[in-house]
Amino acid sequence: MSAPPSGSLEQIALGIGTLGMALGTLAFVAMGSGETDERKQEFFIITTFIAGIASVAYFSMFQGFGVISVELANGTTLERIYWARYADWLFTTPLLLLDLGLLAGADRNTLATLVGLDAGMIVTGLVGALATGGGSSLSPGATRIAWWGISCGFFVVLLYYLVSTLSNLAAQQSGDVASLFSTLRNLVIVLWTAYPIVWIIGTEGTLNIVGLGVETVLFMVLDLTAKVGFGFILLRSRDVLDQASAAAGVAAD
Repeated sequence: MSAPPSGSLEQIALGIGTLGMALGTLAFVAMGSGETDERKQEFFIITTFIAGIASVAYFSMFQGFGVISVELANGTTLERIYWARYADWLFTTPLLLLDLGLLAGADRNTLATLVGLDAGMIVTGLVGALATGGGSSLSPGATRIAWWGISCGFFVVLLYYLVSTLSNLAAQQSGDVASLFSTLRNLVIVLWTAYPIVWIIGTEGTLNIVGLGVETVLFMVLDLTAKVGFGFILLRSRDVLDQASAAAGVAAD
């Protein structure tokens, strides 16, 4: 596929996303420079990779890579499906959950459950985006919406774990750690809830309430806030990370 049309809203959004993620990556590297505590370094490393992976994904989409067209069984062609966006999410969203899990003091089984649910949510969303409706008794639109529903099912269970298991663990930490966790958890819940809404009203959900340009802008704003915004809130709270790291050290001993 070719790059987005020069000067289009789509291209501008992808360019801003690339620049924003790259600047966020550099900022997180600078914020973590000189940090010697190994447990605190985990937060800086994970958060830097989140923005770094996203910047590469956005640059690939800006250049016209990571995008395909899909011809539906009814003859309709969806010209631009950005599968690179799903590849980005498949790597970065588990890392976001890992940040939250480390902050809350979650064990491996809890982290594995969160990552598994997240992977299921992203993969089924990608299947929905690429579904053509061929060989199905459902129409192409209904097929895509059915996969969207399955993806949302994984998301609902993931939300349950965030507000129950992970929140209960965070409540056992110091007041500052619990407060920071609540802020980041609520940010994730609000932003991640917006993603399937944008999907279903956009071109990939076939409703086409908003066009590809607006859809790309909305996903870009959500991505920047969920990755770079999340990262700044987390990494600027050095005193809280000290407390979380100290608690993790005690638990390990």
